[in-house]
Amino acid sequence: MSTPEAQRWLEFATEDLAVGDLALSQSILRQACFHAQQAVEKALKGLLVARSGTYPKSHSLEQLLLMPGVSEDERQRWQMACRRLDEYYLPARYADALPPGAMADPTRDEAGRALGDAKAIVEAVRERMGGAA
Repeated sequence: MSTPEAQRWLEFATEDLAVGDLALSQSILRQACFHAQQAVEKALKGLLVARSGTYPKSHSLEQLLLMPGVSEDERQRWQMACRRLDEYYLPARYADALPPGAMADPTRDEAGRALGDAKAIVEAVRERMGGAA
C-alpha cells in the first residue's frame, strides 16, 4: 500500500528523470547518468517505504534490490540495469572518486540507455504503487 512518504519519493524520482532528460538534451552526459541513477534510487526507496515502512541509508541500487520489500521477480528484472546505473554514481559526483582512466566518460548512447533503464524502472515502481505521482 502506498503512503504519502512513498509517493514523495516517487515525485522526487520523477523530477530526477526530468533533470536527466534536460542534461542529455544539453550533452551534459555525466549528470544525465547521475540523475538516472538517482531516479531509480528514489523510486526503490519509495517502493520499500510503501511495502515495509523503511529503507536503508544506501546509494547502492544493488543493495536496495536485496531488501525484503523487493520481490525476487523485481530483483531479477532490474538487477542488470541497476548494476549499470550504480557505475555512474561515484564518477558523476566526485572528480577524484576513481583514478584517471578507470571509467571513461559516458557516451550519448550510454546516457540515453541509462535514462531509458531508469524510466522503465520508475514506471514499473509507479504501477506497483498504484499509479500516482
